[in-house]
Amino acid sequence: MKPDLTNKADIRIVVDEFYGKIKSDPVVGIFFTKVVAINWEAHLPTMCAFWENVLFYTGEYEGNPLDTHRKIHLQYHTRPEHFNRWLELFDETIDRHYAGPNADKMKYRAKAIATVMQQKM
Repeated sequence: MKPDLTNKADIRIVVDEFYGKIKSDPVVGIFFTKVVAINWEAHLPTMCAFWENVLFYTGEYEGNPLDTHRKIHLQYHTRPEHFNRWLELFDETIDRHYAGPNADKMKYRAKAIATVMQQKM
């Protein structure tokens, strides 16, 4: 049986593996390799803080993901298939390592966030 996500180290496993996959993905990789010049040393800890706050309410994340993604959308139009592929890779990464209420919550919140972003762009 797989463990549930319980701490920052668990989130780091998901974030590191997920972004490792996404960089070379033919559907969404372009956002991370061509559209935006990402400083991975800064981005990965930010994403860990974001998800840690989503799951465990740490208050460590400061930022506005919607504004960030709106700016990206203006550079390269995001479409439903981009969000769907992002979610597919994200869920796949979580499911590879974890199962339980926090794993389910992380996937549910990702879908909710993606839905809101699509509606507001």
